[in-house]
Amino acid sequence: MCEARIASSRREVQVKLLKSTVIGSGTILNERNPRAEALFSRAAHVVGRMGLAMSGATSGTFVAAYLAKADIETFNSIGFIASMILVGIIAFYLGIDIPRLHASQVSLGARHPIPQWDTVELFGATGTFLAAVAALTSVYAIVFDEDPQPMWEFTVGCCWLLGAMMQIGAGAIGRLRRSTHVVVVVPLSRERP
Repeated sequence: MCEARIASSRREVQVKLLKSTVIGSGTILNERNPRAEALFSRAAHVVGRMGLAMSGATSGTFVAAYLAKADIETFNSIGFIASMILVGIIAFYLGIDIPRLHASQVSLGARHPIPQWDTVELFGATGTFLAAVAALTSVYAIVFDEDPQPMWEFTVGCCWLLGAMMQIGAGAIGRLRRSTHVVVVVPLSRERP
């Protein structure tokens, strides 16, 4: 089915081809199913977030393994290793994909000549960077069989924990912020079927 529309501002003719299907009663249906597309998009988002959570688990595992090499009884326990993995899962699941502020929620008036930035997004990105640096340092030390130095153990452990907590905090704040900013769309005119 072809639909021709004349743009009044430029007097251009645009032709739009719609995919359609004719069913038994002669009703024409558009093949695009927005509900199915939304479901597919949501499923893809969840699968992607699960992948990020697995990356967090891997990150926590490497940092825990590096700290366990220090032969400190607390770091060598199964509870500590499990908690590092759990914190990594939560941090990477919540902290990577932070809901952004909409343009209507950011006020850029005459008093603010400098562009504003989203502090929560910066907080989450910094946390991701710190956790990734700690994990990369741990992987390096494990692969090249480096003996853990007491100062590096403390630095890597604190860097990873601080980064993970920043990710969790930013993710939680971003989701709370999104749930408190409800936008209601009111139609200006009613369309009759």
